[in-house]
Amino acid sequence: MRAVVVEEWGGPEKLVEREVERPEPGLNEVLVRVHAAGVNPVDWKTRASGGLIEWGAPAVVGWDVSGTVEAVGPGVGGLRPGDEVFGMPLFPRQAGGYAEYVVAPARHLAPKPASLSHVEAAALPLAALTAWQALVDAADVRPGERVLVHAAAGGVGHFAVQIAKARGAYVIGTASAAKHGLLRELGADEVIDYREAPFEDVVSEVDVVLDGLGGETAERSLKVLRSGGRLITLPGPDDVPAAPEGVRAVWVLVEPDHLGLREIAALVESGALRPVVDTVLPLSEAAKAHELGERGRTTGKIVLSVV
Repeated sequence: MRAVVVEEWGGPEKLVEREVERPEPGLNEVLVRVHAAGVNPVDWKTRASGGLIEWGAPAVVGWDVSGTVEAVGPGVGGLRPGDEVFGMPLFPRQAGGYAEYVVAPARHLAPKPASLSHVEAAALPLAALTAWQALVDAADVRPGERVLVHAAAGGVGHFAVQIAKARGAYVIGTASAAKHGLLRELGADEVIDYREAPFEDVVSEVDVVLDGLGGETAERSLKVLRSGGRLITLPGPDDVPAAPEGVRAVWVLVEPDHLGLREIAALVESGALRPVVDTVLPLSEAAKAHELGERGRTTGKIVLSVV
C-alpha cells in the first residue's frame, strides 16, 4: 500500500511516499481503507522530533481517518466490511493515518456521519474530540455559562465554539478580524481581535476558558475567570498556571473515545456542528500540508485525500 513515511525526524521534506506492507487486523481490530486523513499540529510536531512515543518501522504519522471497513478481526461484532467509519485510533501511539490502510481497535471508531463526505469527516476526530473532552468532560459547560475560546477559528477552536454553543453557553472567541464573520456564523456571541486589544481588558466574569495556546495566554486567562471558573489548557502540562483559590486549571490530552465520536456525529446530523476544511491535498503532498499548517494561519482543518 501507499504510505507517507518519516525517514528521519526533521522538516516537512522528511515526509516521503513509499510502498509499505499492508497491515492485518488482529483481535478486536478492523482494517480500514482510508479515504481521507486529517492533518493536525501534533502531526508536524512529532514529525520534527519524534515526540515522546515509540515509533514502529516505517514511522507513519497521522491519526485522523475516515474510510470504509475492509476486513474485521476476531471478536469484532459491531462493524462489518463496507461500513463507513471515522476516528482517531491509538492516539498517542502510532496509528499510521497517512496511508491507504489503517488497522484500528474497533472501539476507536464510530459510524461516519451520513451527511458528511470522507474529507469532511476526516477533519473531525482529533480536534472535535479535544474540544468535546475539554468542554464537556473536563469543564462540564452548562447552559448560560460564559465560555472564552482562544484561537477560535483554528482546528480545535472552531469546533469548541460550536460545541459550547450547543451546550447553551454564551461563547466568546479570539481571532484576527478577518475570521470574525466565520465565527459568528458558527455561533460565537462575541468576538475579540487579539491584535487590537488584550483580551483580558475587554472580557471578564468568564466561567470557562479553553486555551489552545499556552504560555502567557494561559496565565492571562486566569484574570478573566470568575470564582468557580475553569481553565482548560491543551498544549502541555507545563502550560498549566498556578490557579488562585476558587479556580481550577487543568491540562487535557485527547484520547480515543467511541462514545464521544458518536456524540459529535449526532451534533453533525442535527446541524449543530460542521467542520470547516481550509485545504484539501492529495496524500502525496503531505509535506506541503505540513508547510501550510506550520505557518499557523489555517482556518479550520487541512485534510489529505487518499482515495
